[in-house]
Amino acid sequence: MGALYEKHSLDAEITNLPQWKQQAYQTFTSMLIDTNTYPCVPARQGFLDNQLRFCFVSDPRETSASEELATALKTYGNHARSFGNYTSLAVFFETPEDMIRNYSVEDYRNLFWNALNQVTAYDEQPWPEAIPQEPEHHEWEFCFAGEPYFAFCATPAHRKRKSRYFPYFMIAFQPRWVFEDLNGNTTFGRKMKNIIRKRLLQYDGVPGHPDLKWYGEEDNHEWKQYFLSDDDESPSKCPFMRMKEKMSSFLQ
Repeated sequence: MGALYEKHSLDAEITNLPQWKQQAYQTFTSMLIDTNTYPCVPARQGFLDNQLRFCFVSDPRETSASEELATALKTYGNHARSFGNYTSLAVFFETPEDMIRNYSVEDYRNLFWNALNQVTAYDEQPWPEAIPQEPEHHEWEFCFAGEPYFAFCATPAHRKRKSRYFPYFMIAFQPRWVFEDLNGNTTFGRKMKNIIRKRLLQYDGVPGHPDLKWYGEEDNHEWKQYFLSDDDESPSKCPFMRMKEKMSSFLQ
């Protein structure tokens, strides 16, 4: 696992894949196109235009999952700009029944941050100079292979926030450059924000999480938006650390 798929190839080959992969992709498809209510309009458009890419990864508790995720991110990052302006990488993790039955939102939060921490051990490129390395900085973003990404996590344990629910553990990675025209400094960005926030309220049926803000604003922390609580609570400290640097210092 770790290979990338596009919509057209998955649509043609889906019945040849293991059952859990079929279910993950078909659920994702239904979520985005069966109704016109999914809050993230750019993601829906990217899916319809075959700009999204997909990857299936092992049980996130297995060490092999980190290497598979790193392979997918590296391959995706090398070609993402050719996929379109609304591209993103959706990663579906094999999620056994024991996890689905027993894992809480906090358990999945730990899995999420472990995934980001561990995948950095496979990052062969330095952290981009333009991106602060301290997560508390308002311009920090997760980076891999020199590319900044917004990460979005959905889990089987989320119930109140439908937009953060998915029957499998899932992480989507959106390159920072996708948001160049989708920010508070452009008329289009402000209009799109209002549309998304309105649809999010309708979709979830609860007010948006207080951590949802604009990238670059002084009071914004991107890492808090990656994994939202099912309620309005927010972690006090970012769990991210660059495993590559930690491992290097340990070996010295």
